[in-house]
Amino acid sequence: MSKDSSAEPPRAAALAGDDLRLIDAWWRACNYLSAGMIFLVDNPLLREPLKSEHVKHRLLGHWGASPALSFVWAHLNRVIKRDDIDVIFMAGPGHGAPGVLGPAYLEGTYSEVYPDKSEDVEGLQKFFKQFSFPGHIGSHVTPETPGSIHEGGELGYSLSHAYGAALDNPDLIVACVVGDGEAETGPLATAWHSNKFINPARDGAVLPILNLNGYKIANPTILARISHAELEALFVGYGYRPYFVEGSEHEEMHRKMAETLDAAIAEIHAIQDKARNEKETERPRWPMIVLRTPKGWTGPKEINGHKVEGSWRSHQVPFSDVHTNPANLAILESWMQSYRPNELFDQTGRLREEIRALAPTGTRRMSASPHANGGVLRKHLKLPDFRDYAVDVGQAGKIQHENTRPLGAFLRDVMRCNMNTFRVFGPDETASNRLQAIYEVSKKVWMADLLPEDEDGGELSRDGRVMEMLSEHTLLGWLEGYLLSGRHGFFHTYEAFAHVIDSMFNQHAKWLDICKNHVPWRASVSSQNILLSSTVWRQDHNGFSHQDPGFIDLVTNKSPSVTRVYLPPDANTLLVVADQCLRSSDCINVIVADKQKHLQFTTIDEAIVHCAKGMGVWRRASNDENDEPDVVMASCGDVATQEALAATAILRERLPELKLRFVNVVDLFKMQPNTEHPHGSSVRNFESLFTLDKPVIFNFHGYPWLIHRLAYRFRNHENLHVRGYKEKGNINTPLELAILNQVDRFNLVIDVIDRVPRLRDRTAHLREDMKNAIIMHLDYAHTHGTDKPEISEWVWPF
Repeated sequence: MSKDSSAEPPRAAALAGDDLRLIDAWWRACNYLSAGMIFLVDNPLLREPLKSEHVKHRLLGHWGASPALSFVWAHLNRVIKRDDIDVIFMAGPGHGAPGVLGPAYLEGTYSEVYPDKSEDVEGLQKFFKQFSFPGHIGSHVTPETPGSIHEGGELGYSLSHAYGAALDNPDLIVACVVGDGEAETGPLATAWHSNKFINPARDGAVLPILNLNGYKIANPTILARISHAELEALFVGYGYRPYFVEGSEHEEMHRKMAETLDAAIAEIHAIQDKARNEKETERPRWPMIVLRTPKGWTGPKEINGHKVEGSWRSHQVPFSDVHTNPANLAILESWMQSYRPNELFDQTGRLREEIRALAPTGTRRMSASPHANGGVLRKHLKLPDFRDYAVDVGQAGKIQHENTRPLGAFLRDVMRCNMNTFRVFGPDETASNRLQAIYEVSKKVWMADLLPEDEDGGELSRDGRVMEMLSEHTLLGWLEGYLLSGRHGFFHTYEAFAHVIDSMFNQHAKWLDICKNHVPWRASVSSQNILLSSTVWRQDHNGFSHQDPGFIDLVTNKSPSVTRVYLPPDANTLLVVADQCLRSSDCINVIVADKQKHLQFTTIDEAIVHCAKGMGVWRRASNDENDEPDVVMASCGDVATQEALAATAILRERLPELKLRFVNVVDLFKMQPNTEHPHGSSVRNFESLFTLDKPVIFNFHGYPWLIHRLAYRFRNHENLHVRGYKEKGNINTPLELAILNQVDRFNLVIDVIDRVPRLRDRTAHLREDMKNAIIMHLDYAHTHGTDKPEISEWVWPF
């Protein structure tokens, strides 16, 4: 059970005097900058009357959430400086960049990173102009924003990112402002449960701050329209102690926020001290804050008879017809002058020293925290030698082994060597995906209730490091927060349900692309490694809903600088690929490898060479050496490779005069030109493998048109015939599923017969035999519920 303190920690004395005056001044400066970013292209400090030419022609950006974001930032700065603590800031509300960019500029970090945005009138003018301006920065907290590891381009992931950053960061507090629109998303709703996975003895803390401003872009928000009692019950039910700060009057809100924040930080430290000094292992009730403020706080109250502050009208730009409406130009000037910029900035345009002094210095500034530029903290993994986990193949293609089980042993020892910087994340499927060897060094973290029966194979522990929850969104959010703050990790899930995180993958890929190619001050972070197992071709028992290999199609749409896709055909190639991925940085590596038993083909030394090339000829399956092939049989994926080899064996036995070349692809992007992807193939290499004019039968793990899309620029594409998954199948045997999608050995033999001209008139009997075999095996499957032993026990005969 979660632990309730006997009483709330005492609240600090109310903010007063100069402290109150100065923190309000710092906040006013933030709000002035927020409005200036949206509206102004010139005259940044309004030192001359505002004219229409001082205003941007395209008014873009979101005002509504910005004041509350900078309000929280200002109060966090007071605590950071007083207590000398380490805090980073997550801005959950979408398009909330003004409320973060302003503080980053006032702290001086922005000018340090971008010297042309200097702390003077000239720099401030450039700072204003760049916002939502072509060729410059967007209105999200993009990678260009110092202090951020969360963009919020898609809502829902701020809280999971925050908890991921807190894992194994014992001295860090992550302050996460959650927007009330964002709180309506599925990913955010599940992320509240992350408090059940934080161990206060060794992890940092997350302080969620739910900002209820009442409205989304055009509608009220759900949590802002329920009663206080219901809202409090909701968060008590989630396992938090909610504190409420509600109102709009500035002085009163500053006092309330200071008192509440002091109480929440004191409670966090009390929880951690107890866990670390008294070895308290029960789940605590962590604090969170509900901050209820008006939408567009401090902005215009009313325009043209319509309420603005406290309404949906302030969500984006409160009014836009400034160039053609002198009355609105006057409203804009009055609004911005209400912050009294002449009191905030000195003659040079720099924030006045007594106000500047409120912010922390150095890396204690949230905008300069190394945890928000995690590559500067990242250390290389200590990796065991993957060769020690290799499967002894013996004679190639004779023994079966679960491909992912050796990987589990390898990951176990990766974790053993990196107990504070490496974690494995997966949705309740670690054992299902044959990775359970990890539990030998660390069990699943579980801070909720433990029952006696958990001792019997439950693999749960307060001190565990394996992260399991039935929410791919939350898991991937944890991993992203963990990686972006400087650590390493590995994520696995069932292939068909990786689509749950399609758009989340998109967001991270775009973040990495910007960081890698456009933000030189961001240090390299560890790659995001995703294993897709329980794959389409072994979902014959779960049926049609579990059969979808299309996640890799999505991956190939993203920037080639950050995407990698690997389909290792056996256990040893999987080990080589995994080692390579764990050593990489600034990429998303997607590995597709099934968990069931498969024939093993490559020794570990062969696997190293084969994976280094990415694709190559398998000589043991080919008979065209020193000759021109009649046909190229190619494969990509474990089941696809086995069926292609079985077809090759039939052809070599029945048509020994046929010259056949067998090519296997491990690195999917080898099917693309190297002008399009850094892992792509040169024209010369591709043509040497696939020839200029011979038929190519390509058996592919996924949807067949993906191979055509990648390879269409190469010559001989017109002779490339691809087999893959075609949305055929349900409850089938493995061979039946393959037959329905025509990736089976018999259909592949027919494909060769149909595409090698000299065979068409000579192989009618072989063709009939293949058709008969298809009918016979389908009938056997429907009669006996399994495949014939000659299929399930087939081995490579040569």
